[in-house]
Amino acid sequence: MKLTEFIKEKPGFSAAIVFVVGLVAILLLAMLAASITFRRAEVASIYNNVKVKITGIESRSDIWGQNYPREWETWKKTQEMDFKSKYLGNMPEDALGARPDMAILWAGYAFARDYSAPRGHGYAIDDMRATLRTGAPVDGAPDLQPGTCWTCKSPDVPRMMKEVGVENFYKGKWSDFGAEVVNPIGCADCHDPDTMSLTITRPALIEAFERHGKDIRNATLQEMRSLVCAQCHVEYYFKGDEKYLTFPWDGGITMEAMEAYYDKNEVTDWVHAVSKTKMLKAQHPDYELFLLGAHGQRGVSCADCHMPYISEGGVKYSDHHVMSPLKNVSSTCQTCHRDSEDNLIGYVYERQDKVLEIRNRLEPELAKAHILAKLAWDSGATQEEMADAQKLIRQAQWRWDFGVASHGASFHAPIETQRVLSHGLDKALLAQLTLKDVLYRHGVTEVTLPDISTKEKAQAWIGLDMATLKEQKAGFMEKVVPEWIKTAIQNNRLSAPQAQ
Repeated sequence: MKLTEFIKEKPGFSAAIVFVVGLVAILLLAMLAASITFRRAEVASIYNNVKVKITGIESRSDIWGQNYPREWETWKKTQEMDFKSKYLGNMPEDALGARPDMAILWAGYAFARDYSAPRGHGYAIDDMRATLRTGAPVDGAPDLQPGTCWTCKSPDVPRMMKEVGVENFYKGKWSDFGAEVVNPIGCADCHDPDTMSLTITRPALIEAFERHGKDIRNATLQEMRSLVCAQCHVEYYFKGDEKYLTFPWDGGITMEAMEAYYDKNEVTDWVHAVSKTKMLKAQHPDYELFLLGAHGQRGVSCADCHMPYISEGGVKYSDHHVMSPLKNVSSTCQTCHRDSEDNLIGYVYERQDKVLEIRNRLEPELAKAHILAKLAWDSGATQEEMADAQKLIRQAQWRWDFGVASHGASFHAPIETQRVLSHGLDKALLAQLTLKDVLYRHGVTEVTLPDISTKEKAQAWIGLDMATLKEQKAGFMEKVVPEWIKTAIQNNRLSAPQAQ
């Protein structure tokens, strides 16, 4: 019997069905309304019962944590060191030790001393003090870095910029702010204390937008969930003698556009100690490469994957345990991708494998180009003879560094990163061919490459006295850093429990 005929024969039964369906619908709506009301009530209670009134730039995140305990508890997990994926994780890892060719690539630059994989945001200050790249300004020893180097490490930075002025902060010595920049990356870096809205606290990003005729205050909330990260996770350089932090975005955010900007403005980060080439050092163009990848092009934000939402009680909030999405695939990848955790992780590794295959081919060839250049200089080559090779070396290393300095580039934009690294390999090999012609003209027909198979051998070959550098750093950590911390506590810049 058809349903229409059944309803005609038994109208009472159909009415009962309609009544039950309506009752269920009303019940569901009531539950939804109750849930919304409960959530609103709990959210309202958070804002109406703040324990601490935060005014100005409050750099101590534990103070914010009294008002926002959920976010604070998850932020503290950035100090955990319990995760290791196929490539990196949140624990210390000596990248220079694993890939000693990099010591050759950075000869004459501080990165040749020390280059480790980054840990969580909670270690930003600790790692900054401890790295050999910041030197050991103690007992009259000069600073190795300017004040600009603190820019991305702490919410104390915007506070100090306000107190001393942006220009004075940048051109000051790194050690000038040791007792002031003491809190690791935290709440005040990204949030307005009055509204808790996302906000930009670093001038370089605002200035980069302004040079394009854009007002960053017009960004959408979804855009801001990436832009607060783009304050630091970008390519930048220290402009002029004032070391003014600047984003080279005037012509675009691609590798070629930024290279053209640097070439036009005759930017040189350092002169290579081996090849005598005027070099560029890529920082970490994470945001730029992310925008060139599939997720960025589809409007996904950094926070969508690195700070997924958590529902707890009646409140939905962002997980501030900022780290690899692979640690918690169910809350990150699987919110959009309906596939198994094993498959999703496998897709990530597949992309990383293919990108890093090119990286691993490029690094030794680029190191070889620098070594051949040194041999050419030692054999009497002139600047005119070396000009073409040096141009190729600069271009090759810029492409290598652009691809490897970016955190997550091999997944964020695997196609673009493979393209960039492949072009770097091409230019490194062309540099070698050019140098072999120079060497042949100077009677060099056989080349014996040095043994740089370990970090220690590579550092020794480029002339670094690592024993002395480590001894100086140990003295700095023992004498200077405790005084910085003591002064910060006395000046109420750092909560004592944090210092411990």
